[in-house]
Amino acid sequence: MIGAGEEVLYVGKAKNLKRRVSSYFQKNHPSPRIAMMVAQIARVDITAVRSEAEALILENTLIKTLKPRYNILFRDDKSYPYIAISGDASPRLAYYRGAFEKGVRYFGPYPSGWAARESVQLLQRLFLLRTCENSVFNNRSRPCLLHQIKRCSAPCVGVIDAESYARDVKLATLFLEGRHSDVIDSLTARMQEASERFAFEEAAIFRDQIRALQTVLHKQFVDSGKDEDVDILVAQAAGGVVCVNLAMVRGGRHLGDRAQFPQGGEGLGVADALLAFAEQHYRLHPAPAKVLVEGADPEAIRLVLEDVLERPPIVAAARFQAEKAWVEMALMNANLAVETRLRETGRAEVQLDALQTALGMSEHPHRIECFDISHTQGEATVASCVVWEGEGMKKSEYRRFNISGIEPGDDYAAMRQALTRRYEKVAAGESVRPDLILIDGGKGQIGVALDVLCELGLQSIAMVGVAKGEERKAGLEQLIFTDGRAPLALGGDHPALHLIQIVRDEAHRFAITSMRARRSKTRLTSKLEDIPGVGPTRRKKLIEAFGGLAGVREATIEDLCRVDGINRKMAEQIYNALR
Repeated sequence: MIGAGEEVLYVGKAKNLKRRVSSYFQKNHPSPRIAMMVAQIARVDITAVRSEAEALILENTLIKTLKPRYNILFRDDKSYPYIAISGDASPRLAYYRGAFEKGVRYFGPYPSGWAARESVQLLQRLFLLRTCENSVFNNRSRPCLLHQIKRCSAPCVGVIDAESYARDVKLATLFLEGRHSDVIDSLTARMQEASERFAFEEAAIFRDQIRALQTVLHKQFVDSGKDEDVDILVAQAAGGVVCVNLAMVRGGRHLGDRAQFPQGGEGLGVADALLAFAEQHYRLHPAPAKVLVEGADPEAIRLVLEDVLERPPIVAAARFQAEKAWVEMALMNANLAVETRLRETGRAEVQLDALQTALGMSEHPHRIECFDISHTQGEATVASCVVWEGEGMKKSEYRRFNISGIEPGDDYAAMRQALTRRYEKVAAGESVRPDLILIDGGKGQIGVALDVLCELGLQSIAMVGVAKGEERKAGLEQLIFTDGRAPLALGGDHPALHLIQIVRDEAHRFAITSMRARRSKTRLTSKLEDIPGVGPTRRKKLIEAFGGLAGVREATIEDLCRVDGINRKMAEQIYNALR
């Protein structure tokens, strides 16, 4: 569906093209969002493919490439957490999010950060693997606190030999792969071997590891009794809301689930939602050996995954008792997620209606951006820009601006710099245009903001200042307009003000957090610069040797002496200056 300005409004697929397209052009469309889209359609372009699977893949490719405003798109789920084991000589165990790196083994994805962190802590207790960064590991001169509380075997200072540590890494890897019986067999063999050597203290350690592992395995609330990896995909729909719930089982252990809601999913069926999610999710993440499906034809999912993956998993409906229990739990959680979303959506609709009326806007604002300035008596000035889009805060779109070249404490100049840097890209067509801008401040700040938008030709964007009022209490805020209207006090119970407060408070939180981080870094850098004899070359060597300024601060005098160009006297100076 193409708009008058050649922008792509919507991409869709259809078995029966006439019926599907006709469904959009009705007199009374049940969805206001789709009705709004239809009013903007100038023409419809068509591409024919050979199969439904090809149609689904093409549809999702075009959606991700073109990002049409009215399309179904599941949240970008690259943020799933993993557990990583590095490829170092003494491998590091770590909780990980982000792009994969060569030489590192990744296990997951996990449905939540909580599930991944719990597994890391469990592996620490069982196998005592190190979790410290390489910059810390390479500069240790004595074991750390984790060794003292029996959470690390201290390979950094040779408390454990390389061969024994490698054996523990292998056991942890087997555990993460779900091969629990192999881990228990190996520990049992090591315990017996230690007993035969009369090394009873060593044997007792292996015995305690086996008991702890057995306890963990028995605690799992749904355990198939098999070392298997399974994903459970279900979907539920109610009140125009569709939820796809992904539950994960690794090594027979149920790790929890994660609910996903498609963007622009009005009128979307459960089966289509599952197909779209399967294609998008498994294009980015490794698939387990088996996927259980409820709500769509498993064969249709399998055909889609055949085109996405080199080795597609087995896709089937639940058959056995444990599998049916997993599906039942996933459906129950999907229902709860839908009920919660409906309550939140209803509240958001009320707030948007109230905001549209209060500000005199022609339609609901789809994207709201809010700016705030933070500094400590002019030091480390930072401007924050947070984004509310759709039904909540969109953290991936947050931006912070480190302000420089202004008089310390000049909030107006800081606001001008931040807005100019943000909206130059919008004016050039390189960034998303907001529907509403909120400025945390009064007439002065809103005046500066209006000047910036006028200079960039963006004065048509709605903008409001949020002044705290004389007593600076929540609920007494005044809205400052750019068109000369008198300030408006909505009152503490007004739903529009509740939405404004949510966005404004988030901008304030993000600005303070960013400012504190910048201030801490600036002060440490300044301390290094003030030390006699530590010039740019030595500062660079120190930062490289310890992986950053924080590592330099944590280093001992002996650690500092190992850096090229740092003698003991200078190491003592650096150590004392940073305390």
